[in-house]
Amino acid sequence: MRRALGILTVVAWATLPLGSAAYAQRLLPTLLVGLVFAVLAVVGFRFVEGRGRALALGYTAVQLGLGFELFSLSGAAVGSVLLLVVLVAQSALLLPLPVAAVVAAVIPLVHLGMEWGAGLREGLGTLAVTTFTLVVTELLVREQRARAELAEANERLRGYAAQAEQLATTQERNRVARDIHDGLGHHLTVVQMLLQAARAVIRTADVERLDGMLAKAQDQSREALAEVRRSVSALREPRPAPLVDALRALTREAGVPTGLEVRGEARVMRAEVEESLFRAAQEGLTNVRKHAEASAASVVLDFGRDDLVRLEVRDDGRGLPEHPGTGFGLLGLRERLADLGGRVSVDPGPGSGVALTVEVPG
Repeated sequence: MRRALGILTVVAWATLPLGSAAYAQRLLPTLLVGLVFAVLAVVGFRFVEGRGRALALGYTAVQLGLGFELFSLSGAAVGSVLLLVVLVAQSALLLPLPVAAVVAAVIPLVHLGMEWGAGLREGLGTLAVTTFTLVVTELLVREQRARAELAEANERLRGYAAQAEQLATTQERNRVARDIHDGLGHHLTVVQMLLQAARAVIRTADVERLDGMLAKAQDQSREALAEVRRSVSALREPRPAPLVDALRALTREAGVPTGLEVRGEARVMRAEVEESLFRAAQEGLTNVRKHAEASAASVVLDFGRDDLVRLEVRDDGRGLPEHPGTGFGLLGLRERLADLGGRVSVDPGPGSGVALTVEVPG
């Protein structure tokens, strides 16, 4: 738009010598004043733009005075009117719309020196031109501003999309890490204990007992491999067995005598809730086996509340360590439950041991 105004300024100055059929023209002063107006319109406008309202008002006032003088010297030449129209467009770019509207309303006053009827006719025509110029310029300014805002909004959206993608990637990595820890870690712990027990009896000649331990270790290895495939492929396969049956099978593999108690009537829950409760029991029993030195443990699944499911893993071991670590298992469990609006707590058990409690809406 600014380039178009510059071209229009040069064309208007070039038409100044044509003058007007009704009025005499002083050619040399016309060209000199027109040249000053044109230079200011091309060079001065670029200097003034963006440098504050006071400088813009001064520029507009100087150009307005030069334009009126040029109109008189040129004998009301069409070129002088065109230069004043350029000033209207520039004022719309430099000044608030009400101030630019005043400039557009003042310019038709150049015709006051004419005969009454002709002056009124020419003035109304010039007013129509300046008003049209003001409206078109304002619309173009608003369109440019809207395009700039749209480009900025698109850039922000691209930034938000990148952040969302990064967040989704991080969440998926954390999910896979939790699944690997909760599933694979549990099975490998069982395999490790079975192999340790097998080594302890390998010299006793109790082949049947040894074979049973190795068979269980093989089963656990198979389960571990299935967990790895499941996590790497990032598939959310529904657990094939109901939660109560899965917990019952888990307690049989706990490594210490473990009982399962179900309070209330078991009900169908969302797959992610069942998965989180199973993983909580799995993590609790893995910690009992690895750290508690317990002789017995218990798992309680409580459906007593309609809006909440509670799971508790207790043991009679040595209790909480004096300086508890920050293992990934408990951290991953807290993250998993937080996504579902649940909570996790680890407290000393009644008398001895540890009680891991999980509550989740479901």
